[in-house]
Amino acid sequence: MKVTKITNTEFTAMVLAASQKLDKNAEFINSLNVFPVPDGDTGTNMNLSLRSGYKYVNEEVSTSVSDLANALAKGLLMGARGNSGVILSQIFRGFSKSTEGKTELSAQDLANGFIAATETAYKAVMKPTEGTVLTVVRLAAQAGKKVASTTDDATAVMDAIYENAKEALAKTPDLLPVLKQVGVVDSGGQGLTFVLEAFDDVLNGRTIDDNDYQPDTSEMDEMIDATHHQSVQSQLDPDDIVYGYCTEIMVRIGRGKEVDHDFDYQEFYDYLANLGDSLLVVNDDEIVKVHVHTEHPGKVIAWGQEFGDLAKVKVDNMRMQQETIIENDDQPATPAVSTEEIPDTAVISIASGKGIAELFKSLGVTNILSGGQTMNPSTEDIVKAIEASKANKAIVLPNNKNIFLAAEQAAEVANIPVEIVHSQTISQGITSMLGFNPEASLADNKSEMEANLDMVVSGQVTNAIRDTELDDVQIKKGQFMGIIDGKIKLVEDDLLQTTINMTKSMLDEDSEAITIIWGEGANAGLAQKVLMQLKNLMMN
Repeated sequence: MKVTKITNTEFTAMVLAASQKLDKNAEFINSLNVFPVPDGDTGTNMNLSLRSGYKYVNEEVSTSVSDLANALAKGLLMGARGNSGVILSQIFRGFSKSTEGKTELSAQDLANGFIAATETAYKAVMKPTEGTVLTVVRLAAQAGKKVASTTDDATAVMDAIYENAKEALAKTPDLLPVLKQVGVVDSGGQGLTFVLEAFDDVLNGRTIDDNDYQPDTSEMDEMIDATHHQSVQSQLDPDDIVYGYCTEIMVRIGRGKEVDHDFDYQEFYDYLANLGDSLLVVNDDEIVKVHVHTEHPGKVIAWGQEFGDLAKVKVDNMRMQQETIIENDDQPATPAVSTEEIPDTAVISIASGKGIAELFKSLGVTNILSGGQTMNPSTEDIVKAIEASKANKAIVLPNNKNIFLAAEQAAEVANIPVEIVHSQTISQGITSMLGFNPEASLADNKSEMEANLDMVVSGQVTNAIRDTELDDVQIKKGQFMGIIDGKIKLVEDDLLQTTINMTKSMLDEDSEAITIIWGEGANAGLAQKVLMQLKNLMMN
């Protein structure tokens, strides 16, 4: 079925079909985890993110594909959940930028859109890892570009994009050894491939039911995931500060007396990338915001002025902050902030369960956002929690690595200054609160709280949902796994024994306290047994 022009009708249908496809296959995508743990992960996050994208498209009154693509990108951004949802939002942010001003899309426009999508997605990730969704979108886009040079048929271009996405997905285990070891394909790449399949269905005149892919259990065990991976977020070691000045600027593009350049994102980004690390550059048509750790803050500021006037400048000496952290190591924990009053600095913790919420509030957390491993909150959820605090500034504790990117996105669009303390677990979030001072600046609190993250070892016990082998550890469905700081360290058949053995392996001569938190599948009696056995062990 030849299609030379993609109108608003086709584009809206493509987005709807993709949303339905992810909805039908979310659990399958969730099953593609390197860790065989029972959580709502990539499939759930991509599904809910795209559902938000379609909502914005459906509410857009314009018939211009450019406006619809922009609505999709905005909806994905606000609904983005987890790293996979944020990366999906960046893919369609790039696509949207490429289609600006276009009422309809030609075959060449479609191909160019996915090339731009690839570039934006790679830029969004500090250290891109091949063998993930990034590889899938890159190889798919390259195939679309090649076909677009030979035909005006958008269907043929979409065919090539989808077919090459499938081929790229199948190769992800060869690029990430852990995937090959477990015997699965990248879940984020699988989710994107479903989206591209739905696009291809619409342009070929196929309905979802005609070509719906419902894999069986044996296929699930053979497919692959890696978005869950640690490729998206890097974290500065407070004991090894290479670049000493945390520098932030906001530039009003094209305004001011020092303007010497028309704004080009790549040129702007590349210069800054050579000045330091932890670089984040986000922009719209009027403003560009920069965050970078550098030894040359003056060069960052001068570079910004070549593109516009400075609406904001902030420079913090992180080495001085580190010295203060060392000096204050012996200070007692800060008293809790009263939730009866509106605080100057809100601390928003993402957690599930009444007990954990009360624990966080006793340490000074002012606002709890329900969520965690089985339900990552969206960018919009986090923004609303920030706004609901009514504070002048805010700190967010994600308590889960898969929430980092959504939290960072929320910080960018919030209407007050926001910092993210990159706590990966509930235990880290609790420990970070020992460094919170309601009288300190936002930057000082972030530095102090993140310095505390390395003081805690986090262990989790959960059951395996399928058979697998990881790091030479044989795991059977139903067994209990002891996971220490994100790595499976032991597997046993008994919940109590797994918990005790895992905790024993976490203790060393510097250990001072053990905190036991239990949820579904455990109880206070079991926790007491663990505590008694550990006490006996330490006494002997």
